[in-house]
Amino acid sequence: MNAQQAVVLLSGGLDSTTVLAIARSQGFACNCLSFDYGQRQAVELERARTVARHFDAVRHLVLRVDLDAIGGSALTAAIEVPKDRPLADIEQSVPVTYVPGRNIIFLAHALSWAEVLGAPDIFLGINAIDYSGYPDCRPEFLDAFAQMAALGTKAGAAGTPFRFHAPLIRLSKKEIILKGTELGVDYSLTHSCYDPVGDRACGRCDACRLRLQGFREAGLADPVPYAAR
Repeated sequence: MNAQQAVVLLSGGLDSTTVLAIARSQGFACNCLSFDYGQRQAVELERARTVARHFDAVRHLVLRVDLDAIGGSALTAAIEVPKDRPLADIEQSVPVTYVPGRNIIFLAHALSWAEVLGAPDIFLGINAIDYSGYPDCRPEFLDAFAQMAALGTKAGAAGTPFRFHAPLIRLSKKEIILKGTELGVDYSLTHSCYDPVGDRACGRCDACRLRLQGFREAGLADPVPYAAR
């Protein structure tokens, strides 16, 4: 019997790699979708390609979306990435690393590709617990997008709406890491840093601090190299 097709949004980071492992463990044939959107942490695309090969993805599509032409984010424009923020402050406001409309744009492309593939399942790694205050990582955002997708696609109009899977959405970073470790994820293949120093993570941005905290709480060592910890 052929495995059920799914589209998996894959950034090359810790969360999306864990989601890919979860989708594989559930028996899905995974079509990975990544984006070159002009991000300063372009090394994550290299990691995404490595991760997709490692998990024997059926396909890996990398789309170019020129969000750097729009700017407005420290990840796509000449805006300083916040460093050394207290962990308690990270979720208090939407930071400058928020990319306007990014998850809406990414999910719209995933939806389009899934419809062409006949893949009714879409997996993504958004998280509403240990996250950086991004509004497009919340359950209510995904619920609203699913409603829109049911109304605005041929599949939805035919009574077969897409299923959106966000298995990490209510997990802490510690729980995500433990889940991935249980599934055999090699986290040395991943990249999370917003402002890498060469091929090393900076160790000081919000993403690095949340990642390092998660590994500490899980009682594990983060296998990626850091410029500072």
